[in-house]
Amino acid sequence: MDLLPLPVIGWLFTLCSGTALLLGAWLVIGVHFSGEGPRRELARRVIDDAVLFGIWILGLAGGIGVLLHKPWSRIALEFFCWVLMVLALLAAYSRYRVAPEPRTRLLVSLVLFLVPLLAACGATILTLRSETALRALGG
Repeated sequence: MDLLPLPVIGWLFTLCSGTALLLGAWLVIGVHFSGEGPRRELARRVIDDAVLFGIWILGLAGGIGVLLHKPWSRIALEFFCWVLMVLALLAAYSRYRVAPEPRTRLLVSLVLFLVPLLAACGATILTLRSETALRALGG
C-alpha cells in the first residue's frame, strides 16, 4: 500500500532535514556570539545538541538515499521517523506538563502540530514497507 510516492518522501525528508540542520547551526552560532552566559549554557548542552544534529543528519541521509534509490535508505528513514515521532511526543508531553493552567490553547496547538507530523511519519513508514518501495529500493 503506497501512501506517498517515493520521490515525494525523498524530497520531503531531504528538504525538511536540511532546513532543520541549517536552522540549528544558525541558532548555535547565534548563541555562541551572544555572550559568556549563553555560551556556557551551550557548552553544557553540547551532547544533547550533537545527538539532535545526528538525528537530523540521519533524516537527511535517508531522504537523499531514497532519491538515489539506495537500499539502506529504507532502514535509515524508517528509524528517523520512529525517533522523530517519539521525540515529538516526549517534547509535547514535557511542555504540556510544565505549562500553567489553563492549558487548552497549548493542547490545541500541540495537537495541530503533532497530528500532521505523526501522519506524515506513519505514511512514510507504511510506504517504505510496501512492495513498490522494496522493489524500487532493492530491499
